[in-house]
Amino acid sequence: MAAKKKEASLQVGITARLLLLVDVYQQWCGPCRAVVSLLRKIKNELGDDLLHFATAEADSIDALERYRGKCEPTFLFYGGGELVAVLRGANAPLLQRMIVEELSKEKLVLEQDTHTHLHTYTIKSYTVAIIKPDAVAHGKANEIIMKIQDAGFEILAHEERTLTEVEARDFYQHKAAEVYFQDLVQFMSSGPSNILVLSQVEDSANVVTAWREFIGPADNEEARREKPESLRAQYGTQALFNAVHGSEDIDQAGRELAFLFPNFRTASVTGQDGEEERVERTLALIRPDVARENREKILAKIHESGFTVVLKRELKLTEEQVRQFYFQHVKEEHFPALLKSMTSGPVLALALARTGAIEDWRNILGPSDINQAREERPECLRAMFALESEPINPLHGSANLEDAEREINFFFPKQQTLAMIKPDAMEEHKEKILEEIYGMGFSVTQLKETVLSRETAEEFYKEHREKPFFSQLVEYMYLVTCLKPPLIFKLVIFKMSFF
Repeated sequence: MAAKKKEASLQVGITARLLLLVDVYQQWCGPCRAVVSLLRKIKNELGDDLLHFATAEADSIDALERYRGKCEPTFLFYGGGELVAVLRGANAPLLQRMIVEELSKEKLVLEQDTHTHLHTYTIKSYTVAIIKPDAVAHGKANEIIMKIQDAGFEILAHEERTLTEVEARDFYQHKAAEVYFQDLVQFMSSGPSNILVLSQVEDSANVVTAWREFIGPADNEEARREKPESLRAQYGTQALFNAVHGSEDIDQAGRELAFLFPNFRTASVTGQDGEEERVERTLALIRPDVARENREKILAKIHESGFTVVLKRELKLTEEQVRQFYFQHVKEEHFPALLKSMTSGPVLALALARTGAIEDWRNILGPSDINQAREERPECLRAMFALESEPINPLHGSANLEDAEREINFFFPKQQTLAMIKPDAMEEHKEKILEEIYGMGFSVTQLKETVLSRETAEEFYKEHREKPFFSQLVEYMYLVTCLKPPLIFKLVIFKMSFF
């Protein structure tokens, strides 16, 4: 793809451990051109061999199209060949601070590569933060970012984007019953936000709680009374316009991260022996009888054990679904009791994530035999939450990586949808559109160019049959596709609706 080739040309020679700062400019923009002297000044002051600068003209590079149109310089930070941070605007103090911090990270990675047996680098927890449209519109984003960094938070990802109404509605679905829901959706889609992923490396404390403490109460007036030093007290203006967003708990942080940064991965952990321990996902099931009485207690135990709930779904299984899920147990003596238990009410399915998730979750669960669990491991979850009248153990955990993948896909299946790149966009934008589709985490399972007949076009758009534009739309799709066939393909959707 042409765009990818041009983007790759920006990255030649930066795969070694160094920090490359790319100044993205536009020829017509005065402030952009004036930044060069600022970069030379910073380079001279820091004098670090790991720091390198480059410039790139956005108007002549397709991959930089998203940075065109605004009269402000944009800085792209590349560490080890990958984009690690973006800064917009010629804010010299913030730019210098970010350079120093990114340099420190590169030096830490170099030190770890050289002495892996001496160092560990563990991300304890993470949360999503949003600098909302009101604060961005008032030019406070960079100021807030500096305060975030001063408070000891580490920014793992940073993106400026405008949420669509659909995205805002899905993101705040848990607020749908509130009277202000529609106003909130309109506000959050009204302009650009700065979306961040935050963590605290040196502190084992829960960053979700720390961030919510730092931003203060959601109500601006309450924030000014009770936490005048908080971000919402300083930058909020009205009830909905409270400047910043913070995840309410660890579960929500996981869901928001998956929604806003679907390709984000939590950092792997380097153990004492120098080997990386990868973040794993495992399936946990809270069976119906126990889910009715003790779900909150069990969820609390899950959080206390350091797991992140990345997916959650409650549903009532049919007999056929139980047989399909437990196909390995169908002929066993206990299966009739298991079938009865699993179809007696809604089951709560969870996808849990952490390093060593599969083995650790099974260890916390304890033996699958209830009597053995009570005798040998009375502190385990299966012993603690077993029901006297129920011979089936109350909780499930995946046995291995293969089972975990199969079981998670069973309860959280991939979805498919049909997508079409229309004729008018095929010639000039096909490659860019496909690149964006892949970049957003979609997988294309089928792809073909085809000519639509008039009958096919009418059937395809039949839901618009009563609309005044229907005939014009059908005629357009029929006539134009004869000259320029549209690209029609199926997408596998990795984004899901979170409960």
